Amino acid sequence: MATAEPVLNIPELSTEKGTPVSRKRIVPAAAMAALVITLSSCGAPASAPPGQGGNANSGGGSGDKIVIGVGGQTLLTYLPTTLAAQLGYYQEQGLQVELQDLQGGSKALTAMIGGSTQVTSGYYEHTIQMQAKNQEIKAFVDMGESSGVALVVAPKNKDTIKSVADLKGKNVGVTAPGSSTDMYVKYLTNKNGMGKDAASVSAIGAGSSAVAAVQNNQVDAAVMLEPDITVLNKRMGAPLPMLGDLRTREQVKALYGSDTWPSSCLYAKTEWLEKNPDKAKKLATAIAKTLQWVQNHSAEEIAAKMPEAYAGGDRAQYAQVIDSLKHTLSKDGKFSDSGVNAVLDTQRIANPEVGEKKIDLSKTYTNEYLG
Repeated sequence: MATAEPVLNIPELSTEKGTPVSRKRIVPAAAMAALVITLSSCGAPASAPPGQGGNANSGGGSGDKIVIGVGGQTLLTYLPTTLAAQLGYYQEQGLQVELQDLQGGSKALTAMIGGSTQVTSGYYEHTIQMQAKNQEIKAFVDMGESSGVALVVAPKNKDTIKSVADLKGKNVGVTAPGSSTDMYVKYLTNKNGMGKDAASVSAIGAGSSAVAAVQNNQVDAAVMLEPDITVLNKRMGAPLPMLGDLRTREQVKALYGSDTWPSSCLYAKTEWLEKNPDKAKKLATAIAKTLQWVQNHSAEEIAAKMPEAYAGGDRAQYAQVIDSLKHTLSKDGKFSDSGVNAVLDTQRIANPEVGEKKIDLSKTYTNEYLG
């Protein structure tokens, strides 16, 4: 690859102590640069004013508008949220949906709690976290059955960070403090007997900012998701070492002891769900129909339906990543008892705000809006 690299705008890193399938085909430098930039620029909050992002941000429809905050729209874990709009399934349900990319699960949650969004496309574990704070939010359709994360070691440490124990005192990049990527750092260090505060974390977002932060050694390691992992490894010319790779069901089973670990989902305040059961049912139906569409179509067909910019000029590569991860998506949108219990177990280990508090899981999720 050419030595000249594109100039990337990297936000200032904020640090909080104690918060916690690559192929060898060579991609032309110009295409790779475009991929890195566009995969994230579509997801940065400043990339387009809310509601002005084309089909990726609007579901059409004629009913009252529903604003969904997404915890990183270019990340493939949230693919069904955008794909439902691309397929016209929100509109088919008579919904007017606006997607707002907030580049981190905790930011998307905060926006919903503050009232600027009604629904969040985020990780299920947030419903447990909020119950521990006596705030009732409930997930009503599951999209992911694996977190899909991997802890990637930065180039400068590829010969020194060989295990989770080597993370002690290191600075680990996460999408945002308090997000699921942050919780994963805490889970790994605490499970390995190091305590939750063994490593500090820095917010590096998703997309180009995350890729650049790791490539330029601004962090010692980072918890990343696809397509960022593939983009980074392509730029490096070879895969970087990874710890705790959860991009397959087998790896989820090995770490958590459960076949499923509910991750990306739609959730809302319980009060909103009680007042808007028809809207919730229509949203759940649209996502469930999207999940079924994914199962019945090839990765190439899925990639072709997603916004052009998400592929960065290389739909073949984008399809490769989708093909690897589509098998971790839910087939019907329903939560399982074993899955939600596995998430609670990880929260008890990773999150001191949950700890041993009494948690009523029946109040954190429901399958009632699905047929």
